[in-house]
Amino acid sequence: MSKVLVLGSLSTDFVATTDIRPNVGETVQGNSFFTTFGGKGSNQAVAASRLGSDVLMLGKVGDDSFADSIIDNLKKNNVDVSCVESVTHTSSGAAIITISDSDNSIIYVPGANGCVDANYVNKYKKEILTCDIAVAQHEVSEESVEALANICEEGKIPFVLNPAPYRKVKASILEKASYLLPNESECKLLYPDMTIQQAVAKYPNKLLVTMGSQGVFFNDGEKSHLVPTFKVDAVDTTGAGDTFIGGFSTGISNGLSIEESITLANLSASQSVTKMGAQGGMPQLEELKSNKNYKASWNL
Repeated sequence: MSKVLVLGSLSTDFVATTDIRPNVGETVQGNSFFTTFGGKGSNQAVAASRLGSDVLMLGKVGDDSFADSIIDNLKKNNVDVSCVESVTHTSSGAAIITISDSDNSIIYVPGANGCVDANYVNKYKKEILTCDIAVAQHEVSEESVEALANICEEGKIPFVLNPAPYRKVKASILEKASYLLPNESECKLLYPDMTIQQAVAKYPNKLLVTMGSQGVFFNDGEKSHLVPTFKVDAVDTTGAGDTFIGGFSTGISNGLSIEESITLANLSASQSVTKMGAQGGMPQLEELKSNKNYKASWNL
């Protein structure tokens, strides 16, 4: 299997489920509460690892009681944490998640993730250059993402950018991305003067727009395609997008076509929403292979 580098956030999720989403100033009764592991970086790393990829994690944790648990969870999921560093006098990242009607609202607190900078990424340039593909999102600083993009360009390593949560992105970073994977709303913010159809046509085989239950929209240089999702009964959609990124990166780095990689990622994401927690439902490769929609020709 391929070696996937993930630069991103490491966090603990604090999750409450409720039948009624509270309005401002309102208190409602919840049904359950639990903690689980999250952060878009951690989620994407675990998703890729469970599909058999050799994953190297770049990120930071704080010096609180959650840091060791975050690291131990990555180790249990066979993610290489040799480059993960701790930051003193800083909390680890955290997300406060409210789930109602199988959908979620999230407050994200960066903590140590906000200390990930260009110097940190450049420090591990040698390790990055051993990887087959690199992935980043927007829960770490722009300068760190740009540093990774520069290293990938130098080493001719495919670079996957998931521009979430949305922030204004330097044109130079967008240009260096081999694959740009926003959702529908993020795409409209990235390219406000274009429709999604126009945007994917302008950036064929690069801009892949996830459109929720509809599927993923991209252009192959000749025509546009909507690759459909797989219908399941969703329990918790937290982490589905990150599962998609991990699946897509695994597919591309193992020689699958863009459409095959999207289909693999869609199948992975569809399985992830059938259980609670950002990482709770992320499928193992063998579990995915037993699914009737898995294609033996993928050879993972």
